[in-house]
Amino acid sequence: MSIIIDGSTKLAVSGLTGREGSFHGLRNKAYGTDLVAGVTPGKGGQDVEGTPVFDTIKEAVDEAGANTSMIFVPARFAAPAINEAIDSGVETVIAITEGIPVLDMLATYWKAKEAGVRLIGPNCPGILSPGKANVGIIPDSFFDPGPIGVVSKSGTLTYQIGNELKQAGTGNSSIVGIGGDPIVGSDFIDILKLYEADPDTELIVMVGEIGGDAEERAADFIAAEVSKPVVAYIAGFTAPPGKQMGHAGAIISGSSGTAQGKKDALEAKGVRVGESPTETAAIAVETLRAL
Repeated sequence: MSIIIDGSTKLAVSGLTGREGSFHGLRNKAYGTDLVAGVTPGKGGQDVEGTPVFDTIKEAVDEAGANTSMIFVPARFAAPAINEAIDSGVETVIAITEGIPVLDMLATYWKAKEAGVRLIGPNCPGILSPGKANVGIIPDSFFDPGPIGVVSKSGTLTYQIGNELKQAGTGNSSIVGIGGDPIVGSDFIDILKLYEADPDTELIVMVGEIGGDAEERAADFIAAEVSKPVVAYIAGFTAPPGKQMGHAGAIISGSSGTAQGKKDALEAKGVRVGESPTETAAIAVETLRAL
């Protein structure tokens, strides 16, 4: 199995007529994802290599059967596009756009929660369920189908770990990039719940980073609610306090949010933490083979 996206996913891409949206949307289609629509206001009636374009996401839902929306529009338009998708009737919204103002996302976060719509991102690489569907910018050639579920704040670190798992002869049930902004639609706990319930996920790899307390809260949840082994990696051991590192949420504030603090919290709950992506992948393979 897989989580969130699979062969039943019917994708509408907001921004499909743009350069980045068309490049990645068509890559997703080439992988096998059912790309049913593009959405660009004022360009309804056009098409992108055979995929029809609508003026609104609601039209894409009503006329093309879209159940998943990918947001690939400039930051100043992104929160309204996510809100439109939430109102349209889709089940899942995956927001790739980075740089969305925090106050805009705060309102959008609660809108998604209240509507019961699963929001992934923003500022994320998307989701890949190997062999089934790809929604986002994840390079699918790095991953093979297998029993390891990955949830990560970082795209590039996930690609490295996934490729090393592939080289070791195993693969992934799904890969979920939740994004590294201060406010994201789904956190580690949301995705851990899905992997815990997925019968084909035997082990979970969690990739965190400095800033915030999401990893510490995940550690408590893992101890209380997750029966499957979890292996983790935390990026940012050498990051100086007060300096933003990459993602908007990757910043140590005062004495909180350090990589060492997160590592200690996870290990105290029985989660093995690798010192590098390579070591993390090796621990995951070792643990899987011991099951």
